[in-house]
Amino acid sequence: MRLKYCLLLALLVTSTIAQDNTTDTSQGQDTDTETEPSVIENISKETNTTSQVTHGQDKNYSEEEDEGEEEEEEGDEEYEEDEGHIPLDLSHIPPPAPGQPHCIMYDKCGSPPGKTYPVLPCSVHIPPQDVAQVDLDTLEEVCPELVKKYGTKLCCSQSQILDLVENLGIPKSMISRCPSCYYNFRQIFCELTCSPIQSTWVNVSKTVIEEKSKRPLVTELQAWVTESYVSSTYNSCSNVIMSSTNGPVMDFMCGPWGSYRCTPHRWFDYMGSTDNSFSPFDILYQYVTNDSVVPPTIIPFDHPTLKCNEALNSSTPACSCVDCMDACPAPPPPKPVPEPFELFGYDGYAVIFTGMFIIGSLLIISSTLAQDEKKRKDVDSATEYQQQSGDRLLRDEEDSSPLPRRDEGRIEIRGEGLLTSLGHSFETSIQNLFTAHGEFCARRPLLVLVPCILFTLLLSSGIYWLKITTNPVELWASPNSRSRIEKEYYDSHFQPFYRTEQVIVTAVNLDKVYHNTTDGLEEFGPVWNMEFLEELLSLRKEIVENIVGRKYNTTLSDICYKPLSPTNNNCTVFSPLGWFQNSLDNLHLQTDDLNYLDHFLFCSRNPGAPKDLLGLGCLGEYGGTIDPSVVLGGYLPDPRNPPVPVPYKDANTAIITVIVNNRYNATENALAEDWEASFIEFMQDYIEHRKPKFFTIAFNSERSIEDELSRESYGEIPTVVVSYAIMFLYIAVALGEVNSIRRLAIDSKITLGLSGVTIVLLSVSSAIGVFGYLGIPATLIVIEVIPFLVLAVGVDNIFILVQTFQRTPKLSKETHSEHVGRVVGLVAPSMLLSSISESTCFFLGGLSDMPAVRAFAFYAGMALLIDFLLQITCFVSLMSLDFKRQEKSRVDILCCIQGAKKEKKDRSPGILYRGFKEIYAPFLFKFPVRVAVLVAFFGWLCISLSVVPHISVGLEQELSMPEDSYVLQYFRSLFNYLSIGPPVYFVVKSNGLDYSDPKVQNLIRGGSDPSSLVSQIFAASKSNSSYIAKPASSWIDDYEDWIHNVHCCKSNKSTHEFCPNQASLTYCDQCEFHYNDGEVLPADFKQYLPWFLMDNPSQECPKGGHAAYGGGVNIKNGSVGANYFLTYHSILKNSQDYTFAVREARLIADNITNTLQKELNTTATVFPYSIFYVYYEQYLTMWKDTIKSLLISIIAIFVVTVLLTGFQFQAAAIVILTILMILTNIGGLMYWWSISLNAISLVNLVMAVGISVEFCSHIVHSYLNSKQQSRYAKAYDSLVTMGSSVLSGITLTKFGGIVVLGFAKSSIFRVFYFRMYLGIVVFGALHGLVFLPVLLSFLGPVNRRK
Repeated sequence: MRLKYCLLLALLVTSTIAQDNTTDTSQGQDTDTETEPSVIENISKETNTTSQVTHGQDKNYSEEEDEGEEEEEEGDEEYEEDEGHIPLDLSHIPPPAPGQPHCIMYDKCGSPPGKTYPVLPCSVHIPPQDVAQVDLDTLEEVCPELVKKYGTKLCCSQSQILDLVENLGIPKSMISRCPSCYYNFRQIFCELTCSPIQSTWVNVSKTVIEEKSKRPLVTELQAWVTESYVSSTYNSCSNVIMSSTNGPVMDFMCGPWGSYRCTPHRWFDYMGSTDNSFSPFDILYQYVTNDSVVPPTIIPFDHPTLKCNEALNSSTPACSCVDCMDACPAPPPPKPVPEPFELFGYDGYAVIFTGMFIIGSLLIISSTLAQDEKKRKDVDSATEYQQQSGDRLLRDEEDSSPLPRRDEGRIEIRGEGLLTSLGHSFETSIQNLFTAHGEFCARRPLLVLVPCILFTLLLSSGIYWLKITTNPVELWASPNSRSRIEKEYYDSHFQPFYRTEQVIVTAVNLDKVYHNTTDGLEEFGPVWNMEFLEELLSLRKEIVENIVGRKYNTTLSDICYKPLSPTNNNCTVFSPLGWFQNSLDNLHLQTDDLNYLDHFLFCSRNPGAPKDLLGLGCLGEYGGTIDPSVVLGGYLPDPRNPPVPVPYKDANTAIITVIVNNRYNATENALAEDWEASFIEFMQDYIEHRKPKFFTIAFNSERSIEDELSRESYGEIPTVVVSYAIMFLYIAVALGEVNSIRRLAIDSKITLGLSGVTIVLLSVSSAIGVFGYLGIPATLIVIEVIPFLVLAVGVDNIFILVQTFQRTPKLSKETHSEHVGRVVGLVAPSMLLSSISESTCFFLGGLSDMPAVRAFAFYAGMALLIDFLLQITCFVSLMSLDFKRQEKSRVDILCCIQGAKKEKKDRSPGILYRGFKEIYAPFLFKFPVRVAVLVAFFGWLCISLSVVPHISVGLEQELSMPEDSYVLQYFRSLFNYLSIGPPVYFVVKSNGLDYSDPKVQNLIRGGSDPSSLVSQIFAASKSNSSYIAKPASSWIDDYEDWIHNVHCCKSNKSTHEFCPNQASLTYCDQCEFHYNDGEVLPADFKQYLPWFLMDNPSQECPKGGHAAYGGGVNIKNGSVGANYFLTYHSILKNSQDYTFAVREARLIADNITNTLQKELNTTATVFPYSIFYVYYEQYLTMWKDTIKSLLISIIAIFVVTVLLTGFQFQAAAIVILTILMILTNIGGLMYWWSISLNAISLVNLVMAVGISVEFCSHIVHSYLNSKQQSRYAKAYDSLVTMGSSVLSGITLTKFGGIVVLGFAKSSIFRVFYFRMYLGIVVFGALHGLVFLPVLLSFLGPVNRRK
C-alpha cells in the first residue's frame, strides 16, 4: 500500500526571508518556545479545512492542543506580540555610499494591511550590517560558503538567520540525500536572505505600507539569475527520489507540473509564487542568458554548481545512483530477447522432426519390407488360423473357444531362461488363484456381497469427516514450497495482504470535456463529465456509508484499514473523488479561471500537495495520497510502453478501491466476509436496477473468486449428471446380448450394468471416506475427475468380464460356478495388470509437490484399488447371479417374472465382435495398411513433438470463471484498463543484522554504494526486463531524513517519552542526536527508531514513518527484526508476465542476499513477496514437475507390467512406448487446441497415463496369452478377442458423456475437461486399437505359448 505524505517542502525556504513562525532570539527563548506552536497550528488549521490529515497522534496531547487553540482564539490582533519579535529600528542607519552594493530588504516589519500573516521584510536601502558571532556561527551551519565569502557584514537580522536555519531543515530532509543537489539548492536562498550585495541582482518591485509603523513591506521581488545556474541546479535535483513515495521529489517541489512536466523555469517560478501558499511574497525570476539585456547595475546571480555525481568535498560523497543517473555505473547490456529456435529460417523443432520423419519413415518401410520377405510364414500361419477357425465358434463352441479348456493340461513353454520359467510359473499361479476365487464368488454370492457392501458403507461413512479444500493457495502451492514459506513468514511478521473490494466504472456514450488550462485548450476523457463524477460520488457514498453485513451488522468502518488511526479514523478508499475529499461542494468549487479540472491536473501531477489555487488539498480523507494510476484507467494506448508524461486526463474509466484489514487467522475474517457478502448483493442490485445508462460497471470482492469457484462447481452439476447418465444408459444397454425381441427383457443387462456402475461409485465414495478418516482434504478436482477416471477403468473391466463370459461356452460337465471361475481366471490377470499398474502409477504420483496433483493421485490410486477389489468380488458374484437369471429365462430387473424360453440356435457374439473379426481386423492387417499405419502414427508423433515445446504455461484468470460470472467481467476490465502492477515487498530476514551499524546501513540505504539493497532495486527499475516499475520505499532513508529535520523528533519534557511532531514546544523538547563522523550513534539510532515509526507525517515533518512504515518494520528488544522495502511491478497482463515477474524478483533478491552475506558475514536473507507469487510460482517449474510426475507414473507402469506379465520386458517396453505416444499426441492437441499447461492439465495428463494403460494392457495381455505362434497371428488374435471390449468398454462409454461436457457454461470445463478428455479417449482408442496391434505384429515377443 502506497501512502505518500508530503508537501511542497522546498517552498517553505522562500519564507525564510521573512516568516512569522519563529522569533528573534534576542527577545528571549522563553517567549519563543511558548508562542511558536500557535502559528504552526494556525497553518495546520488552515490546511485541515480542506480535509487534510488531522495532525497529532498521542492522546496525551489532546488537552495541550485545546490550549493551543484557545491561544489562537485570543486574536490575530496580538499576533506580533505573541510572535515575540519587535522590528528593529532602522531609521538611524545611514544610507550606503553611492554605487555601492547594499541591502534592499532587512529584518521583519509586519504583515500587509488587514492581515496577520505572512510577516514581511522591510524594504530598505542600507549598507550590510554586522552580525554577532553567535548568529554567524548559526548561519555557518547552513550557509558556510556565504560566511566564508562575505565575512560578518550581511543583509540579514538574527530572526532571519533563525528562520533560514529552521526552514532549510525541511528541504534538507528531502534532498540532502543528494549532497550536490542540496548544495546547489541552498545557495540562492542563502544569498537571497543574507548576501551583502543583494542590490546587484535583486530588486524590490512592489511594496505595501504597514499600518502601524508606516514602513514599506516587500510584496514582490525581481531576481536576476543565470540560465546556467537554474538549469544546473534543476538537473542535479531532478532525479532525487522521495523514498516514502517511490517517486521523484519533483512531484512535490514542482507544484502542478509534477516531475514529468517540470522544467527549470517552472520549478523556480512555482517556488517563487505566492500561489503556492508558502512563499510570503512573489519572486519574479529573470533568467539571463548570454544574449539577454539586463539593467546596467545588475550582475545576475551565478553561483558555481556541482553536478549530481560530483562530491562536495572529501568527507561528503556524491549523490548515489538512486538519485543521480550520472552516478550509476554503466548498466549491463540488456538481456537479449530470446530468439525463437530456427533452422534455415524455419521453426527449428519443425525442421528437426521433419527430417526425423523422413528418415524414420524410410527405415520403417525398408525394415518392414525386409521382415515381410523373410517371415512370410507368419502370414501363412495367420491364414491357416483363419481357415481353421472360420465359423467354428458358431458350429462347435466347445472346440473352437479361444480360451484353453480346463483339461488342456500344462502349457508348453518355448525358450529356456530362468526368468522366463519363473514368469510363466508366476502367471500360472495367479491364473489358478483367480480361477478358484471366481468359483467361490459364483458359488457363495451372498457370502461375498454382504461383507463387501458393509465394508464399503463403513469406508464411505468417512465422508462425514471429509474436508474439501477450496482455498486456491492450499490448492496449488505446496506447504513446503518457497512461495508458501515466504508467504507464511510475511503474514506472521507483518500482516496478510489487505483484502480489496473494487469497482471499475467505465464511461459510455459520454462526450469528452474541453477546458482552457495553463497549457491552452485541453481535451479530457469522458470520466471528467460532471454528470459522471456526481453519480460516481453517490455510488462511493453508498458503498462506504450504507452497506451493512446481514449476519453481524458489520459496517465498513468496523473492518477497513485506517493508517492514521486513532487521530484519523477515515477508511482508506481510493477514487478520483478523493482529490476533492469526497465533497460535492469541493467538486463544484471554481473561480473565473479555475475549476475541478485544474484541481485534477494539479493533484495528478502532485498527489501529496496540501493546497492549490482553489484552496483545495489533494490528500484523501484517510490522510494519504490518491495515486492517479490506481484510480484511473483507459488512458494508456499501450500499457507496456506508457508515454511521458502519462496522459491521466484521457481516462475513460474510474476505479473505486476499498482497503479492508486481513487477519492472519482466517477465522477472524468473518466480519469482513459478512460485509463483503452484502457488498456483492448491493453491487448486483445496483447494476441490475439503478445503474446510470452512461455507466459500465465491473466489480470484485476479496471473497468473490472463491465464491464463484464454488458456484461454478455446483453449477455444472446438471452437466456432469447428464454426462454420467448417458454413460450409464449406454453401459446398461451395451452389456446385453439381445438376439430377438421376444427375449429383449431377458437378455438385457440393465441390472448388471447399473450394478457395475454402482460398484464404481462405491469405490469412489469408499476412497473418499478412507481419506476422510485420515484427515487428508479433498479438492474439487477430485470430485470432478476421479469418477470419470474410475468409470473408464471400471466399465472397461466390466465389459471384458461380461463379454468374455458371453463368448466363452461352458464346457461339458462344467458347472456354472466352474464356468465363471474359468473366465475370471483368464480375465482377472489382465484386470490385475491394468489396475495395479494404474494404482501404483497414481500412488507414486502422490510424490508431487503440488497439493492438487498429490490429492488427486492419492484419491485416484485408492479408488482404482478398491474398484478392482469390488469387481473381482462383488461384480463376479452379481454377474454369476445375472447369468443364472438369464439361463432360467427370468426378466431383467423384475427377476421374479418368467419370460420366453431360450431357443436352440447358434449364439451370436455381438455386432462389434463380428465387425472386428470380419471387417476391421482383416483390413488393418493387410501389409500395406500396417506399413501405412506405422508411418502415419510416426508422422503424427513427429508433428506433436515439434509443437510440444511451444505449449503455453499458465492459467489465465478468465478461464476459471463461469461465463455468467460478474468476476469474469471484472477480469476483462482489469485487462483492458489496468494501469499499475501489483506491489512487491523485498523482505529482509535480519537474523541479527545490526541496523545501527553504519556499514550495515550503507548496504541497505540508497547511498553511494551501488550494491546496496535500495540501489540494486533502483537499478532494476530502470531495466525493462526486470518487471520492477519503481524504486523501493526505504524506511532507513526516511528515518535518516526524519532525524535531520528539526521539526520531527520531540520528547516530552516531563516523561521523556515520544511526542508527535505537531506537539507544542511548550510541553516537548526537540530531540538531541549525537554523531560520530556524520553518522548517528547506535544508541540514538535504536532509541528513536520506534518514535519515527509512531510519528504521523505532517507539513513540517513529511517523513513521519507511522503511515508508510509502521507495519513494515519489526522491532524486538530494541533491535530491528524483519522489515520490508516496497516497490511495484510493471503492468502484468497474462500468466507469462506474472511468472517472469516472480522469476526476476527472486533473481534480484538473491543477488542482494549474496551481497549482504559476502560483505557482512551474516546469515541475513532477502526475498520478494507479492500476493500473486503463491499462485504463479508453480509455473516456474511446471515443465519439470510435469516430466517428473509422468516419468514416475511410466516407470511404475513399466515395473508392474514386467512383473505381472512374467518378466516380459519387450511387452512392457511396447506398452510404455504406446503410452508415451499417446501423451505426446495429447501434448500436440494441447498446442493446437489452445490448452495451456498448468495444474489442471497436469492432473489430466497423469489421468491419461492411467486410462492409456487400459487401452494397452488388455490387448498386450491377450497377445501374450494367445495360442498362436507368430507375431502376426498373435496380434490378429488379440485384436479380435479384446478389441471390441476395449472399444465398447472405454471409447463408446466415454464418448457420449464427454460430448455433453462441451456444452458446459464454464470455460474451464470446456477447455480442460471436454477437450482433454476427448483427446485422451480418442487418442487412446486409436493407439490401442490401431497402432498397438500393428506394432505387435512386427515387434511383439514370440517366445510365449505353443
